[in-house]
Amino acid sequence: MKRVLFQISSFLMALVVLFSTFSFTVAQHYCGDDLVDFSFFGQAESCGMEIQRPSDSHKHNLEKKDCCDDVTLSISGQHDLKLSFEKLSFEQQQFVVSFVYSYLNLFEGLQENIVPFNHYPPPLLVKDIQILDQTFLI
Repeated sequence: MKRVLFQISSFLMALVVLFSTFSFTVAQHYCGDDLVDFSFFGQAESCGMEIQRPSDSHKHNLEKKDCCDDVTLSISGQHDLKLSFEKLSFEQQQFVVSFVYSYLNLFEGLQENIVPFNHYPPPLLVKDIQILDQTFLI
C-alpha cells in the first residue's frame, strides 16, 4: 500500500512539474466582433477580407480601418527549475534535513507490538471505590 501511494504521489508531482513548465500560444482571428478562426499551433487563417492597399497610387494616403483583427494569447511556463541546495543558508539546510528525516520516520512502523506495561500486574482491589464514592458513569 505504501509503495502504491508513493508511486501515485510521484506521478502527480511529475504532472505538476510538466504543467508548470508547459507554455502555449493561441492565435485568434476576428472579423468584426465574430471569431472566424483560432489555432493552437501557428497562425490563425485569415477570412480574406483584408483591405488591399495599392502601392503605386498617391491618392490613397488615408488608410481605412481594417475590419479584421488578429489576437494572440500566449502563456509562458516556468523556465528556471534547477534549484540548488548550496544556495540555501546553513540554517535553511539544517531545517530541510531535519524536516525530511522526521517526515520519513513518521511513517516507519515498529517490528513488533510493544506494550510497556506488560510485566506489571494491575493493583489488587480491596474495596470498590466507585460505589464508596458514588461516582457512576452515565
